[in-house]
Amino acid sequence: MELVKGGVCAAKGFTAGGVHCGIRKNRVKKDLAMILSEVPASAAAVYTTNLVKGAPLTVTKKHLADGTAQAVICNSGNANTCNADGIEIAEKMSDLAAQALGISPDDIVVASTGVIGQPLDIAPIAAGIPVLAKSLSRDGSSDASEGIMTTDTQEKEVAVSFRIGGVTCSLGGIAKGSGMIHPNMATMLVFLTTDAAITPQMLQKALSGDIQNTFNMLSIDGDTSTNDMVTVLANGMAGNPVIDSEGEDFNVFMQALNTVTVHLCRMIAGDGEGATKLLECIASGAADKETAKTVAKSVICSSLTKAAMFGADANWGRVLCAIGYSGADVDVEKIDVRFKSPAGTILVCENGAGVAFSEEEAKKILLEKEITILVDLNSGDASATAWGCDLTYDYVRINGDYRT
Repeated sequence: MELVKGGVCAAKGFTAGGVHCGIRKNRVKKDLAMILSEVPASAAAVYTTNLVKGAPLTVTKKHLADGTAQAVICNSGNANTCNADGIEIAEKMSDLAAQALGISPDDIVVASTGVIGQPLDIAPIAAGIPVLAKSLSRDGSSDASEGIMTTDTQEKEVAVSFRIGGVTCSLGGIAKGSGMIHPNMATMLVFLTTDAAITPQMLQKALSGDIQNTFNMLSIDGDTSTNDMVTVLANGMAGNPVIDSEGEDFNVFMQALNTVTVHLCRMIAGDGEGATKLLECIASGAADKETAKTVAKSVICSSLTKAAMFGADANWGRVLCAIGYSGADVDVEKIDVRFKSPAGTILVCENGAGVAFSEEEAKKILLEKEITILVDLNSGDASATAWGCDLTYDYVRINGDYRT
């Protein structure tokens, strides 16, 4: 397993691109992105559990019913959610993309992100798609990544190479996500591509299994978006033996997928709206996996803990508080808590009670850009990791006038 360059274009047969078509008023920001596979690919997806769903999710789910797709079209700046003509617009986006690429509309993944409840004019998209289609290239992952950003301040892309059956394969992805992130399936928008050969059924199994320990363990602000979606296209152009059942090859594929999704989780958490710090909570010593996951995510979701991390305040009581109301069945008198960063590690709580520690040393540790909250439940062997960010003044500023 090796990290490589290329993002969604690292895998054979994939090209991508991004342009400014006019959805956004800021002409220097790309607002339309496309990804294309040379050949039809196995496809899988997971979608938000929010009852209010963006029209593109409904259209994409219909298009992927046969387990195949060949391209992705995505706009930013407008979520195409809660619009009377939302389905019509999403279908039109698919039709226009298919026409420009010479493929079937049923093989298009369509996605949108941005403001909810605002009409989406198809005119700039219709004008931009032909230009976008002609711009697709093997070097276009970064442009596509920029084209799906909203309040993101950094592009998010990663790729790995790995071997299956003696054949080198690649898997890469791009993501957008900065706010309104508290997934209950996946998160924001994530597009993954691979040249590994795998059946649609096993691809869906891999994706559905992976997100339980990656994107579902990520939270920025406790809001589950209406447009959350993760899709993966596998075109088989690497030429490996087709993965059609569980076994060694499937396990290697899962490892590659997990490597990419964990990297994207950390990128999204570190770029949370207004964030200054990436937070990671590792809950260990749990009686079972679900207990560990519940504890880790409760700590990451705690607004008081997030605020303390922003202020570099070693207020470990907020961590214990979050564990206490998480609903997990734990023995609070066994819990140890440590704060860790590149500046060091410090024990702040042992057996559910405070211990003497240097506030000066703790502050030095918590002033770093990446902080790990280590929670040991001392009740078993299970563990889990969750990711998030600190809560800052800028989060309120960004969301106070997001629409206007």
